[in-house]
Amino acid sequence: MAIISEMQEERPSVPFKASLDPSNPLVFLEEVLDFMGKESDFLLKDSAEKEVSTALTSAKKRLREAEAEEPLKPIEKKPAKESVQKKESLKPTEPMEVDKPKKEEEQKPRPIIPNKGNGLDFETYSWTQNLQEVTITIPVPSGTKSRSVTCEIKKNRLKVGLKGQDLIIDGEFFSAVKPDDCFWNIEDQKVISVLLTKQDQMQWWKYCVKGEPEIDTQKVEPESSKLSDLDPETRSSVEKMMFDQRQKQMGLPTSDEIEKQDMMKKFMSQHPEMNFSNAKFN
Repeated sequence: MAIISEMQEERPSVPFKASLDPSNPLVFLEEVLDFMGKESDFLLKDSAEKEVSTALTSAKKRLREAEAEEPLKPIEKKPAKESVQKKESLKPTEPMEVDKPKKEEEQKPRPIIPNKGNGLDFETYSWTQNLQEVTITIPVPSGTKSRSVTCEIKKNRLKVGLKGQDLIIDGEFFSAVKPDDCFWNIEDQKVISVLLTKQDQMQWWKYCVKGEPEIDTQKVEPESSKLSDLDPETRSSVEKMMFDQRQKQMGLPTSDEIEKQDMMKKFMSQHPEMNFSNAKFN
């Protein structure tokens, strides 16, 4: 009788590919078991759980033995200075000063239209001006005597008020004055009047005392009736200034610009042979 022996063919080895995530190693282990289940009959054996448990115990034992054999490294003491530097590095850094974009480009308030006297009115005083002088009027309690008033006029500063009280005005002028030609008096025992003589008598003040709102000097209207009191040279300059202000308000050329245009027209008429068709004039 012939005996036939069962021969099992040797299965080729199959490569295993998987990556281990140290934060979640069980996923790797599950992949190993799934691979073993697909490629072998190991998990079908009754002793599979016991063998896996034995392999796990052996692996833990080898790991402990390896740790026991590794010599302990001495702890290096770092200099105190380095420790302090490390602590300081953990402190929140001070905020750096960064140039803020000038968003509002610090919008300056628009100039105010002056009062009828080419100045401004406030709760405690008012001021007016012409090209030569500035007049300040300050209401005070009725019956106030001049000896109760304190007034100090300097080249660039004015202090005025009632004795024993806070000063009503204390600040710098828009421009210098002539102290020897400045005066004050009390009118009807209820109004302090201060007369200031400008040093520059061809300039309109934008404010009287520093800190006040500025007026729009293009809106200033000199009293034409007083132009006759000026000398011819000053009167001519004032009339020119008034004309230029009106021209600017209407968007028209000033006297200087008109003069330049006339000179150019005269030059062009004297030289007809020249072609100015492509010339640009400002």
